[in-house]
Amino acid sequence: MEHKLNLSSSPHIRSNDKTSTIMRDVVIALTPAAIFGIYIFGLNALWVIMATVVTSIITEALIQKLRGKPVTINDWSAVVTGLLLAMNLPAFKMNPLEFQFYLPIIGAVFAIAIAKHAFGGLGHNFINPALAARAFLMSGWMGRMTGYTVPKLHTISQATPLNVIKQAIADGGNGLDAVKETASLGDMFFGQIGGVIGETSAILLLLGGLYLIFRGVINYRIPVFYIGTVALLSFFLYGFDLELVLYLLLGGGLMLGAFFMATDYSSSPINPKGQIIFAIGCGLLTVIIRRFGGYPEGVSYSILLMNVAAPLIEKYSSPKVFGGGK
Repeated sequence: MEHKLNLSSSPHIRSNDKTSTIMRDVVIALTPAAIFGIYIFGLNALWVIMATVVTSIITEALIQKLRGKPVTINDWSAVVTGLLLAMNLPAFKMNPLEFQFYLPIIGAVFAIAIAKHAFGGLGHNFINPALAARAFLMSGWMGRMTGYTVPKLHTISQATPLNVIKQAIADGGNGLDAVKETASLGDMFFGQIGGVIGETSAILLLLGGLYLIFRGVINYRIPVFYIGTVALLSFFLYGFDLELVLYLLLGGGLMLGAFFMATDYSSSPINPKGQIIFAIGCGLLTVIIRRFGGYPEGVSYSILLMNVAAPLIEKYSSPKVFGGGK
C-alpha cells in the first residue's frame, strides 16, 4: 500500500480567501457610508473619493512598474487605501484654481508611495497608509483639512460636535448643553452633521463593520475593546454623563477607526491578547487626546501611535510555542 505524505512549512491551516476577496468586502462595507457622504456633501465628496481612489491605483501601478514588480492593482488594496483616505477628508471644493482641490491627490500619492511601498508594499507597511496620509496633510494644511461644511445645501464652515464639546468645557461650560445646540443624537446617529466624509453616518459605518465581522474579514476584539475603552474612560472623565458619552462615541472618526482602520492586518497584532491590548491602547490615547490635548479628535493619531507599538505588543503577547520552553 502506497502512502503519500506532503511535507510543507507552516501554516498548515489555510484559507481560500484571496486578498482581492477581502479587499472587495471592505469596499462593500464602506460603500453605503461613502454614498451617504456624497448625498450629504454633494459632488465635492464625489470628487474627493474619485481623486483618492484613482490616484491610489495609478500610483500603485507606477511604483510596481518602477520596482520591477508585478502590477497587482487587481487585488483592490489600492482601492481600499484610496477610499479610506477619502473617508478621512473633508469635501474639498471642486475648483482646480484652488490649492485644496489637489490635496486628495497629494494625500493618495503619499499613502501609496511613502506609507506603503517605501516599506515594501502590501503586508509590509507598519502604519495604516490612509491614516499616515491624513496625518501628513494635517501637518501641512491644517486650516484646509479642518474646513468642514454644513451638510446639504450649506457651504459655510461649521465646528464639529466634538469641537463644540471641547470648546465648551475649555470655557468652563457644559459640553452637553453646547453640543445639543449643534446636533441631536439622532443627527449624530444618522449623519446630519458636519465633518469629514466618513464621520457622518454612524449607523452605516456600524452596519459595514458588522458585515466585515460576519464575513470573517475582521475580528470583533479590536472594535469592541476600542469603543468600550472610549466609552468607559469618557464616562469618568466627562462628568459621569451617559448622554454626553453617546455624543462622544458617535462623533468624530471613532466608528470608522475602530472597524476599518485599527483592524488593518499589516499594522495591528494578529494574536487575540495582542489585539485586546492594542485596542485598549487606542481607546486610552483617543480619550486622552480628546480630553487633554489641543485637538478635539484623537482617533487617527491614537491608531498611528499604536501601529508603531504593535510589533512590541505582538512580541510580548504571542502565545508560547508548544514545546518551546519559557
